[in-house]
Amino acid sequence: MRRRWLLVMITAVAALIVIAVYALMVAPSEVVASLPERSGVPGRTAGDPSSAPTRAFTLIPAPTATLTPTPTSPGDPGQTATRYFAAWQAGDLSSMIGLVADPPADFAERHRRFDAELRVSSLSLNPGELRRQGEEAAEVSFRGVREVTGLGRWVFSSALHLTLRAGTWKVLWAPETLHPLLKDGGSLRLKETQVHRPATLTREGLPFPRDSRAGDYFTGLDDTAVDLALEEVSSGRVLLASPAPSPAATRSTISQPVQAAAARALDGVERPAAIVAVDVQTRQVRAVADTLGGKLAFNGLYPPGSTFKVVTAAALLRSGLTPESPVACPAAYTIPNARGFTNDGGADHGTVTLTMAFALSCNTTFVQQAYERLREDRLRAEAADRFGFREKPGLSSCRIRPEGVPDELGSDAIGQNSVQASPLCMAEVAAAVASGVWKPATMTADPAADSPPPVPLDENVAAGLRAMMSAVVTQGTAAQAGLPPDTAGKTGTAEVDGAEPHSWFIGYRGPLAFAVFVQNGGSGGRAAAPIAASFLKAL
Repeated sequence: MRRRWLLVMITAVAALIVIAVYALMVAPSEVVASLPERSGVPGRTAGDPSSAPTRAFTLIPAPTATLTPTPTSPGDPGQTATRYFAAWQAGDLSSMIGLVADPPADFAERHRRFDAELRVSSLSLNPGELRRQGEEAAEVSFRGVREVTGLGRWVFSSALHLTLRAGTWKVLWAPETLHPLLKDGGSLRLKETQVHRPATLTREGLPFPRDSRAGDYFTGLDDTAVDLALEEVSSGRVLLASPAPSPAATRSTISQPVQAAAARALDGVERPAAIVAVDVQTRQVRAVADTLGGKLAFNGLYPPGSTFKVVTAAALLRSGLTPESPVACPAAYTIPNARGFTNDGGADHGTVTLTMAFALSCNTTFVQQAYERLREDRLRAEAADRFGFREKPGLSSCRIRPEGVPDELGSDAIGQNSVQASPLCMAEVAAAVASGVWKPATMTADPAADSPPPVPLDENVAAGLRAMMSAVVTQGTAAQAGLPPDTAGKTGTAEVDGAEPHSWFIGYRGPLAFAVFVQNGGSGGRAAAPIAASFLKAL
């Protein structure tokens, strides 16, 4: 009996196993099938079957199973375009190459040669709307403005073409991306013609001083001048030309004794350098001595280093700090989950007032305070809205990009990363502190009709900045430079990849505000500030 019962039980279990296996085999199950990927072909348009998007089809396990197509997400071409425009405007050729599909071997050299041969000193770009051209191609039209040394603003329009390559959007670069007239082998040239010009005089009606170092800015200082014309080579069509000469000698805003002092202060300076001085009240340019060449004292773009702490300090004062607020100045500071910053020479000053942190040029203080108080684009807004760091008509050039990651905000706060300015722009910053009002510099009796309006600084902010800039000269990084009494200013030592730092000193004394810049000159306190002292003592 027991054997018979055991046999029945084994048979029953075997039957149950067979039934279960059968049920699993016939039950509906989830299956995912993808169409094979196909490499993108630029220029396909909607409706072209060869550019149909890759899709994944999911079979839903239900009595009423249906096919639900879901397109894959190959990325956003707009992001690639934005990154390319930002890199191009910043002159970051390495990043540009990384965003281009099949870049030519001489990609970087073409860009450098174009700017050098046509004397392009700056570039600003204004992209339009992205237009998709099928699933694997897109286009962004854009407007650009190049500043051509000696000729001014050169406006152009072009288009950025993009294609999908191996799931990544890339730029389809061609020469006409640089300028539309370069299409099909076209070329441009800058033509120089020496002409006779009546001499420009100083505001006193006197000739410019000997070896004034201002020849790039004024015509006829030696009774001759160079006419410039930007031309299309094939047709000879003139795209941009020097203004017609005045029939008689004209007076400028330049002061003869101030120009002479600026020119002589650069005697013996081996590095390319510039001094720009403006009248604090009128903002008329009183002197420009420039051995940089190409009007770079007005429109060259350089990292201003710690001179930009004037702008950062203004934003911090508006955030609620006062000149006497205690702040930390450690030797090193690391932004949370980001990069670290150090002071020059690893100096650790402990807890000091904001004024002393400014006078001692504490990088760590300004990075930490910017991270804690100036996020959400507050620093950029301060620079753009109150100190002219934006695209604008006028003589000077300066700019700052919206912050991305905290690393960038920290670097911007100490005048690195995206912050760039000409010496004239930084002289405008110093004049704004001295007078309590920012307004653009001018080389005419009255500002141009399209000049940006004056921007008053908060009274407590201007007063705080004056005290802080005075402390730089009496107790801080410029205390040993030999500057005359009642000078206020700020030193700057701006890091440059692969080269010596740029040297800066900006400030004001009496009716003049000024900026001194020495290209790759090293420490601002040891190179630029003594030149400023020579300039001021000669007045």
